[in-house]
Formats: sequence, structure tokens, C-alpha cells
Amino acid sequence: MFISHRLRFPKVIIALFVLEFIFTVPILALFGIASPNLYRTALWQDGSDNGFNSNPNEILYAYANYKPISVPLVWSQFVTDFNVVIAVLSMFLLLVKAVMFILHVFHPLLSVLVHLTLAALYAVSIHAQAASDMSDSKHPQHGPPWYITRSCSVAHNRNNVHYCQQAKAAFAVTCIMLALWILNSIVAIYSLIPTKSERAARATSVESVDSTNFKGYHSPGSDVSNQQQWEMQSFPPPPTKVGDVKPMKTPMTPRTVAFHTLGGNGPAFKTGK
Repeated sequence: MFISHRLRFPKVIIALFVLEFIFTVPILALFGIASPNLYRTALWQDGSDNGFNSNPNEILYAYANYKPISVPLVWSQFVTDFNVVIAVLSMFLLLVKAVMFILHVFHPLLSVLVHLTLAALYAVSIHAQAASDMSDSKHPQHGPPWYITRSCSVAHNRNNVHYCQQAKAAFAVTCIMLALWILNSIVAIYSLIPTKSERAARATSVESVDSTNFKGYHSPGSDVSNQQQWEMQSFPPPPTKVGDVKPMKTPMTPRTVAFHTLGGNGPAFKTGK
């Protein structure tokens, strides 16, 4: 069993490239604008003012009083930095994949590995963006933050409405990118299965190679067989009388020539004399 080395449905692949470019550019812009902390703390504070989640000041109080506390994942700096990294990586891989596809070296197996890796990274991003906030028992946040589950019009501070829209758009584009990676993976996995024509061509190629090897090693008329037969010829018995001496055919093989040359009886020495 072998795998195919050619991606199927080239028109579908090109369409996926176009969609990937259309959504990679905005996600790179959205995550880049949000870095390092354009609206994360502002939305956290706005949700606290509405009673949707914890208060960011509690983290400062806990640090000041040396109390063990961890920042909720959804409001952590890790999410912002991680999103920027995967956005830059997506753009870089898009350019590399496009060049390899044009050169016909972007094999299905490589496509599966790349897109499954990207799908896993974006799944982590979605999980982090939609993580819960249970650090405040009085204001628990079960599930995604308020800017995802609610309308941005409920913002306590009207200046945070456009920040809410940006965060909501970033989450939506992240989900779309995950769907694209999964779709690319499905196409690549299906392309790994060889078609009937590829199987027939493979079988013909294997039979041709086997036939050539059989003839080359076992044909009685081959050069290797003739040389072996010539080298295995026995010499005639030595003459019993002086008059019975007859010219004897000496086998001249590459080995005998080499031995004669080393012994000083080769053609090179005779011509030199």
C-alpha cells in the first residue's frame, strides 16, 4: 500500500488558498492591534462594572497582600501573545504553501501535518478566548466572557463598545480559520488515498522493475553470464612432447589484465619497452 503524492481537486485547493488569505489578513490585523493590552483589561473592568465577571483590581489586592491567586486564562497576557504568534505563523505558512503548491512539491502528507497543527493551535486559541472566569465567587462567569455572549450595547462604558466589537470579530475569525484548517486537512487526507489509475501505474511500474531485474541477473546471454562462463573455462592439459605445443587461448578478463600489469607483463610494460 502506498500513498499518493499529488493533491486532488486543484480548483478547491486554490479556492481554499483565496479564503485563507482573505481571513488571515484581518486576523493578523485584529490580533496585532489588540497586542499588548489595548482592550483586554478595559473589557475585564467593564464586565466587572456590569457584574458579569471578576474585578481586575482583585489581582492587585492579592499581590499586595501576598495571597496566592492566578489571573483567569481569558484575561491573561498569554492569550494575547499566543494569538499574535499564531496569526504571524499563519501568514508565513500561507506564503510558503502557495510557493510549494505552484512548484508541485506540496504533498498531501505534508499538507495533513501542517493543517492539523494549525487546527490544534487555533483550537487552543478558541478555548482560551472562551474560557470561564471563576476567580470571584460572588460574580462567577460560567462559559465565554460577556463580549462574546452578549451584545456590545450592554457595555457599561460607551467607549468600550468598539473594543467589544473588535474582540467579538477576532473570536469569529478565529472560528472561521479553524474551519478552514479542518477542511484543508480533510482534502489532504482524502488526497492520500491513491486513485485507480495511480494504483494501475504503480503496479505496472513494479512489474517492469521486477522483470528487468530478473532478466539482468538470470539471462544466459547477458554480459555477466558470458563473463562468468569465460572466466570459469578450464585450461587444456599440458603437452607431453615438445612438438605437441600448440598456441593456447589465454582468457583476457579485467582481472587477468590487472594481474599481468602488476607482474610486469601487461600491455603497458610491453609498449614501454
